[in-house]
Amino acid sequence: MRAWLRPALAGALGALQTLAYVHTGAWWLPLLTIGLLARLAAGATPRAAALLGGAYGTAWVAAGTWWLFVSMHRYGGLPAWMAALAVLALAAFLSLYLAAALAAFARWRSGRPLADAGLFAALWLLAELARGLLFTGFPWVASGYAQVDGPLAAWAPWIGVYGLGAVGAFAAALPALAWPLRGLRAALPGVVLPAALLLLPALAGVPEFTRPSGTLSLTLLQGNIPQEEKFAAEHQAEALEWHLRELLAAEGDLVVAPETAIPFLPQQMPEGLWERLQDHFRAGRTAALIGVPLGDMAAGYTNSAVGFAPGVPGFYRYDKFHLVPFGEFIPFAFKWFTRMMNIPLGDFERGPLAAPSFELRGERVAPNICYEDLFGEELAARFVDPAQAPTVLANLSNIGWFGETIAIPQHLQISRLRTLELQRPMLRATNTGATVVIDHRSRVTAALAPHTRGVLKASVQGRTGNTPYAAWAGRLGLWPLVLLAALAVALAAWRRRAGP
Repeated sequence: MRAWLRPALAGALGALQTLAYVHTGAWWLPLLTIGLLARLAAGATPRAAALLGGAYGTAWVAAGTWWLFVSMHRYGGLPAWMAALAVLALAAFLSLYLAAALAAFARWRSGRPLADAGLFAALWLLAELARGLLFTGFPWVASGYAQVDGPLAAWAPWIGVYGLGAVGAFAAALPALAWPLRGLRAALPGVVLPAALLLLPALAGVPEFTRPSGTLSLTLLQGNIPQEEKFAAEHQAEALEWHLRELLAAEGDLVVAPETAIPFLPQQMPEGLWERLQDHFRAGRTAALIGVPLGDMAAGYTNSAVGFAPGVPGFYRYDKFHLVPFGEFIPFAFKWFTRMMNIPLGDFERGPLAAPSFELRGERVAPNICYEDLFGEELAARFVDPAQAPTVLANLSNIGWFGETIAIPQHLQISRLRTLELQRPMLRATNTGATVVIDHRSRVTAALAPHTRGVLKASVQGRTGNTPYAAWAGRLGLWPLVLLAALAVALAAWRRRAGP
């Protein structure tokens, strides 16, 4: 193959992989594209392999997150060319991790398919961990999310999304590197081992690491407020009136409203409104969890959720821990960029990592806001003390910034993977979708159509007990995976330098 065709093919494979984040039945597609990438890199010099990784990674991230263009251009007012360039620049930067990984693979591979597949998987894991951890992390479209409906999903409560990605990379790379299979000895590791990784856990079934704790009846609100109207004074009255009407009319155990459903600080609300909310829910039988900003100029501002419970004075408060770069804080040296956009950007304070849950009727509901549910290791930090571990997770989001795009089904897929890792149900109350209830096995049990205004009435069964992933990730974060992958790479490099 001509040299210039290889990066072009790698880029096409990276873009093709992103279909699996929308069409969940296409879980096999990333395995195919990753296997072909490993085969291309195995026949390349380190420099050429880095180019392959850069092309694959850039196309992968750009095709998976092109909806960032909508927020910057349509709502931020950036010229189309500049918004497109910003998306491409972000994707190219994040692809540097994969470029470095493939260069190392080309340099240190031994020519033995089994060992090389292990090296490829370890380097793949390090590249994904780097993208998910460094510079606050941006693990959107991590390869493990594509497996939420595939056989590899059975590994999730043991090793989490990054472990899933590594197992998938190994299962994809081994047959690609062993091909053509010459004789039974080559066929055994090249075919049987990947098949076992894919099929045996699914056939054996996933243990029930958790058990039922109780049931809550729910009302989830989806206001479908157009993003251009959400913070516009002339439209806020109607949006606020709808949310208040549905909050006060809600029945059952818990009503949940999305991120910034009330886009005012308490002191900016119409006179008496904050007190009215507290009095209503304290005197009734329904609890509420509502997205609202909190704080003041002296103490700083937070993107928060407040909870009002029957018979409980005051309110519960959850402050978002993992803030969005450019949206909720401005990275160093980038104020020039944010000044160009006409978006109400915040400079928020962070809440605690292991925040307490909102307790009602014997259940512990743990909020997370917007893309915080991408960081399973951070959610797992709330599970260290089993007596205080959440029984239900609740995601309050507003991704109306990204229009009617693939961001909504992608975010749903992410939440579903979290339920597999932690074996906890997830409630999602969002502005534009996906507003759903997901059980502890990742099944969507109730849903509203995206981009519609509606009220979802459903129920959820809480769970107690910890998965292996919750136990180790809650205490150690992702360091066990980092150290395991680094050790495997160091061993491969040492063997390569030591010679046969």
